[in-house]
Amino acid sequence: MKPGALIILALFCGTPLLPGQTGANVLVVVNDSSMFSRRIAEYYVPRRSVPGRNVCHVKAVIDEEIPRKVYQDTIEAPIAACLAAPGMGDKILYIVTTLGLPLRVDGERAGLQTTIAAVDSELTLLYGKMHGRKFQLEGLVPNPLFGKLGDKFEHPRFPIYLVTRLAGYDFDDVKRMIDRSLSAADRGKFVIDLNANDNQPGNDWLRAAARALPADRVVLDTTSKPLYDQRDVIGYAAWGSNDDNRKRRFLGFGWLPGAVATEYVSSNSRTFQRPPDNWTLTTWQDAAHFFAGSPQSLTADYIHEGATASTGHVSEPYLATTPRPDLLLPAYASGRNLAESYYLSIRGLSWQNIVVGDPLCRLVKR
Repeated sequence: MKPGALIILALFCGTPLLPGQTGANVLVVVNDSSMFSRRIAEYYVPRRSVPGRNVCHVKAVIDEEIPRKVYQDTIEAPIAACLAAPGMGDKILYIVTTLGLPLRVDGERAGLQTTIAAVDSELTLLYGKMHGRKFQLEGLVPNPLFGKLGDKFEHPRFPIYLVTRLAGYDFDDVKRMIDRSLSAADRGKFVIDLNANDNQPGNDWLRAAARALPADRVVLDTTSKPLYDQRDVIGYAAWGSNDDNRKRRFLGFGWLPGAVATEYVSSNSRTFQRPPDNWTLTTWQDAAHFFAGSPQSLTADYIHEGATASTGHVSEPYLATTPRPDLLLPAYASGRNLAESYYLSIRGLSWQNIVVGDPLCRLVKR
């Protein structure tokens, strides 16, 4: 038996394929200062049957970047108070943030010892903090769920929250994303596009993902030509704008409900502001045509085009800490929900990663 076949067999045999968690396990964070945040919560909560007591209201600025003290006082502390309410206990597994809540905690740029972090990634540590754990500000905190493909995610065994964000360029983008998550089905193909420069280990992870998925559902490209205009896509992994041959901002894919995407790009979640329609990918030498300080691809473009979920980074993550497609895609294909599939693939917390999507989304047989 091939190694890839062994991996996928272990996933299906070892992962408890339960009906899945429900809205009772979700805390939805609403920034009362943001119209977008309020509208998104109002749309999402009844569709996932999230109890009213699981809606946590904060009043934060709507800036995308905030100082750490502002994060601690106006986001972390109020959410901790919501989670400390009687009866919440270990029941909450997932925290859902919304467009309009700050995106990034500002800090010192110091390579792997940076104190910059995504708000969502900081919130993953809140379970530990509420149980007396202390964490350093510099660098990442190892993710205890990373690579645990066959393990059930539960508290207190895994002392973290899985945090995802309902975000896009506007309310309509998010509304459509939620609708797609509710109709996700186990069909379609996984499109995996290598960089022809054979960059490692990124290409190795892409090849491993292809081996670990059902062969008849994989489109694997190893040429120098980027894959565009694919139909019936349920999963996508590639180098994004770090593939020098990619020139198109939008891939032109036909995304199926439930489709997930990931790419090795440093700054793709730098903003959720919408670029001009004529903006496109460019190079680091073409500063005149940057958008939001970077020439790179944008997470929100995948959501706008029709993906149901995507990952991104609010600042430089370095390749080793980007989501591992060889963990993400097989986990999702095996029936794990969206939040668990992504966090199984992310090495560190209190870092630059965000996950955009409904945490309860999962592929079901229809």
